[in-house]
Amino acid sequence: MTTISLNGRIAVVTGASRGIGKGIAEGLGEAGVTVYVTGRSSESDTTSPLTIEATARSVSAFGGHGIACRVDHCSDAEVEALFARVEKEQGRLDILVNNAYQIPDPPVLGGGFWEHPLSIWDVQCGVGLRGYYSAAYYAAPLMVAARSGLIVNISSRGGREYVFSASYGVGKAGVDRMAKDMALELRAYNVAALSLSPSKVKTEFILDMVAKGQMQLDPATAQSVRLSGRCIAALAADPAIMQRSGQILTVAEVASHYGVIDPDREIAAKKPA
Repeated sequence: MTTISLNGRIAVVTGASRGIGKGIAEGLGEAGVTVYVTGRSSESDTTSPLTIEATARSVSAFGGHGIACRVDHCSDAEVEALFARVEKEQGRLDILVNNAYQIPDPPVLGGGFWEHPLSIWDVQCGVGLRGYYSAAYYAAPLMVAARSGLIVNISSRGGREYVFSASYGVGKAGVDRMAKDMALELRAYNVAALSLSPSKVKTEFILDMVAKGQMQLDPATAQSVRLSGRCIAALAADPAIMQRSGQILTVAEVASHYGVIDPDREIAAKKPA
């Protein structure tokens, strides 16, 4: 695949202090995008190396421009303020990636839904699903006004088959349906919306579960967190993106269609035999 250039494009990636969100922000940074990185983990209140500021620096190091924004996506006021800031500073928004999705701590794995704390519904369907909706709610007017834009809801196979718990599946199925219905309502304004599912990604969360023996993962075939970002960049660069609006896609099929290479495969190919 040829190098994608999205210089001048403006993106918001939610939940980007770690995991897939961080990788998405970095992948967009490779294409020269200015990325507003949101999350609650800030250097001002944590000693963790996984913060929005660290991600913003990484985006810039990859060739884009990272801007850290501390946002609690449970707060409508903070979400509204985020997009007001983007409009004031940039006057436009080209890409919204809804990724902020809270997993219960400790994770709920197996067992019956009646055996889980009732609060996990609010964590996954309240924080996650509603957070996607509120971010799109405030982002859409910027895109509608410009008659251009792309909204990507990060989902998982949990929207189509059983993964982790019933509440997780409902949340992810809702993410998929939200993208399909938003696409219908946005089509007249030339704004695309779709759902994108990574698969077995080497996030900190997944690698920790593997280390604890709670999940199996083949490092040779698992996806880099940055592959999702490269795929979103490819989608955003596609002049025929409206043909894909409303679709539920996987990272693997998008990568295959556009010839996107996983960064980890590139690194492995460059190592001397």
